[in-house]
Amino acid sequence: MSLNSNRTTTGPRVIAVGVGPGDPELVTLKGARLLGEADVVITPVGDKGDGSIARAIVAGLVDPARQEIVEQVFPMRRDRAGLAEIRRASARMMAAHVAAGRTVAFVTLGDPFLYSTFLYVYHYLREEFPATPVEVVSGVSSIHAAAARADLPLGLADERIAILPATFEDERLRRALADFDTVVLMKVFRVFAQVRELLRELDLLAGAVYLKRVGLPDETVVTDLDQVRDDDLDYLSLIIVKKIR
Repeated sequence: MSLNSNRTTTGPRVIAVGVGPGDPELVTLKGARLLGEADVVITPVGDKGDGSIARAIVAGLVDPARQEIVEQVFPMRRDRAGLAEIRRASARMMAAHVAAGRTVAFVTLGDPFLYSTFLYVYHYLREEFPATPVEVVSGVSSIHAAAARADLPLGLADERIAILPATFEDERLRRALADFDTVVLMKVFRVFAQVRELLRELDLLAGAVYLKRVGLPDETVVTDLDQVRDDDLDYLSLIIVKKIR
């Protein structure tokens, strides 16, 4: 049995376009072309009043005079009340555009299938509108961009790699740090202090690098985690832990 829902297609459809971590030059040629061809371009933003990083990345690739640019709010919060309806409404809106003969491009930072906002919306598209064609265009993930920026190869030969939220409970995080050669910790900004102390306890601080806003003008790379201050913490951040052999 084959699954063809994400194969390249033509005609009205939803296209999830990964646009990389922040640098507009990291948008793929395919992503740039499809963004320019779409009738509607959705750029997500965390909260009303915030600037959309996604919109800034694609600003030179879209034409507001010809295309409908929709800035859509997807709140970033621990309280999940109301989030399902926001995501469901987004899926309904996109499906309605496609039904009316329009192609919708949903811009997502990094890669659409790695910890992205689009995955939540995709769930409702598949559940409620299975006939709506969906195409996914891969993008450069923040993980790959961060590894290159930190000069830390993620994997070589038989090295094992783990990618996980830093918000994992303590024991699961301990096991991952013990079992893998390279560990990429996402969503570190809320639990940075706890993670730093765990790395200290496990004698892994020397191989840890903190990166925030990779690919953006204010990107920061800190190789000594003890030098990271509270005002260095950011939603768009991660830690790469590489065991020193």
